Amino acid sequence: MKAPKILAVASAIDLEFRYGCTPAWWHLWKGLAEVGVDLIVTPYRGKAIESPWWRTEPNPLYREAELYAGARGLAARLKGDTHVRRGEDSPEESAVDRATREVIWRYVTPRWQKHLDGIIERERDIAAVVVFTVPMSHLRGIPERLRERFGVPVVFYDGDVPMSLPEFGGMDTGFNYYHGADPSEYDLVISNSEGGLDRLRELGARRAEAVFWGVDPDLFAPAPVEKDKDVFFYGYGDKFRRDWMEAMVGEPSRREPEVDFALGGGDFRGDTGRARLLGTIPYNAFPQAISSARINLNITRRSHASVYASSSCRPFELAGCGAAIVSNPYEGIERWFEPGRELLVVSSAEEAVEAYRELLDDPAQAEELGRRARERALDEHTYARRAEQLLQLIGLERPAAVGARG
Repeated sequence: MKAPKILAVASAIDLEFRYGCTPAWWHLWKGLAEVGVDLIVTPYRGKAIESPWWRTEPNPLYREAELYAGARGLAARLKGDTHVRRGEDSPEESAVDRATREVIWRYVTPRWQKHLDGIIERERDIAAVVVFTVPMSHLRGIPERLRERFGVPVVFYDGDVPMSLPEFGGMDTGFNYYHGADPSEYDLVISNSEGGLDRLRELGARRAEAVFWGVDPDLFAPAPVEKDKDVFFYGYGDKFRRDWMEAMVGEPSRREPEVDFALGGGDFRGDTGRARLLGTIPYNAFPQAISSARINLNITRRSHASVYASSSCRPFELAGCGAAIVSNPYEGIERWFEPGRELLVVSSAEEAVEAYRELLDDPAQAEELGRRARERALDEHTYARRAEQLLQLIGLERPAAVGARG
């Protein structure tokens, strides 16, 4: 059976941009290659980066996108900040947002239409187009044209639900996906959140399905390194999780001065107590950083933690490394891991301190907690499994199932 060919329009391929979904897309695309997909990736931001698992088409508006990003960065710096920030509760569109979208519709959208038309004409046998977290409104009208002209299904894959929904407004690093958008243009909208599906249907999605994040066991595995940190958390910013950063890092680090708390990442604007800041950790070194900590924290943003089964990458990555995981309350986390057996969930600073003491005083218990989490992740949550699910939802067959690739 011939490998199905998928054209992926990606928010970015370059990990330098620190977009939260980009590393996960790499793993999912690798999973698609492993189950026999011929994948072509073209980026909306940044340059096209090839890999052993996909081939690329260039970004047709690379220069323009970088100029816009530079102007946005300058606007943030003029305000004395690193990002142009939005409110955390139903942020309204500004006049600048609306004007920007009008410019995009006049200049960017037609050029992307021409770009995608050209790729499909050259390839001839594209089985589906999947848009990965590009702001939906920026491609307005394109799905209908592709479907009518080439007869291909067009899928939107939103890996940031519920953060991307209008009531949360998205990350400060990007756009609000759904202002000015029409989800009904797409044959299928895929979400990382089970609890967000009804909201996507309210916004107009004709069909919405959940595919959770997962883990690539080739990268996220226990590393043979010395444990030089007691409690470790890594993340990009504390938006929507500032209260839990205080409860799980700030306050416990003051109560337990002999415990070594370490934070990787940056843009922490709230209370981090006595925790030492490690800065950015290269993605390829992340498993070593996880493995070097006796306890790893999963501090999920309120947007995700409060909407049922809104998966984030972190618990799966930590589990893949066999980490002893302590998490803030997270609606639906039992869909993936069993609290008390495969990870611990704490509801206050007091409970966090108690959990840290228990695991630090009993390394064997911590090791067993991590072993069970890893076993569950390998059984149920690999990206190869997620890739198979994605193909089934799109309606494509897996060649590997009949021996084309293993």
